[in-house]
Amino acid sequence: MNPIHIVALLALLLYLAFTVLVGRQRMRGRVVAPATTGDPAFERAFRVQQNTLEQLVVFLPALFLAGQYWSPNVIAGIGVVWLVGRVLYRFEYTKDPASRTAGFILTLLPTVVLVLAALWGVATRG
Repeated sequence: MNPIHIVALLALLLYLAFTVLVGRQRMRGRVVAPATTGDPAFERAFRVQQNTLEQLVVFLPALFLAGQYWSPNVIAGIGVVWLVGRVLYRFEYTKDPASRTAGFILTLLPTVVLVLAALWGVATRG
């Protein structure tokens, strides 16, 4: 069992859950596709989903690359912080976008650490 794979799959499941929540909010707010505006609650849910997608583009490759050079348990632990950050980000952003800072930091910081760990691994062990 590779803990990095588990974290990666949880990140993908989290994104899928956010996608479902956007769809539900679209119906609740009566926002007809392809519109992406019109109901503030929908717009916030949609932005969380889109921001999560933007974050995944960097997070997943960094997670796997760092895992090639460092302890899988440590790298997975950093990934868990990212997951917690995303959940907190969604909770805070959908309530009040101005309160998203903690969740954003708990997403950005682990990603930066993973990128730097991967770079360090490539430079020193590659």
